[in-house]
Amino acid sequence: MEIEEKQAEVIDHFVKQVSAQKGSALGSVFVEATSHPSLFAFSEILAVPTVAELEGTDNSVHLEMLRLFAHGTWSDYKRNSGKFPQLVPDQVLKLKQLTVLTLAETKKGLVRGKLDQLQRYFEVQFAAGRDLRPGQLGSMIQTLSNWLATSDNLLVTIQDKIKWADTMSELDKKHRKELEDRVMEVKKAVSVKEGWSCEREFFNSSKNA
Repeated sequence: MEIEEKQAEVIDHFVKQVSAQKGSALGSVFVEATSHPSLFAFSEILAVPTVAELEGTDNSVHLEMLRLFAHGTWSDYKRNSGKFPQLVPDQVLKLKQLTVLTLAETKKGLVRGKLDQLQRYFEVQFAAGRDLRPGQLGSMIQTLSNWLATSDNLLVTIQDKIKWADTMSELDKKHRKELEDRVMEVKKAVSVKEGWSCEREFFNSSKNA
């Protein structure tokens, strides 16, 4: 949880910063936020009223830059570099890292997990998430709902398999018990037969004597 907790602290810090600034003064705060090595989500900052007030003003370029880091990629910046302020090196690095997240590739500190070389797959244990574009929430809810339904079906299948295994185990125990009982019956029958044979031999021996 170290990365998540660190990011939450950084977000809270910058939300307070932008809440206390207005107009062009927000530009420098945005540069600092989008350059910060532990910050990868910007929706909370975009939601601050003083930030929204930049829309349609001479300082709207700063708002567009923040939106770029929230939802865009390096390619978006290259295609429309004229509408954004010049990025500093740390911002360039951050935007490229965010682009990596969008492409679902692994990057140290952004996606964390274990590589199974034998099975040839990467098990993701943590991934720094990006901000949702407007209108993406419904699609994400549907995707999660589908995943939940699939998980529920898989759980039912697993439970059925467990019940089947338990039933087979009980049948196996019953079969073993029946087999053991039959063996005991046979042993008793053989023992009784041998006893009768011994008595008959003894009787015949006594008679001949």
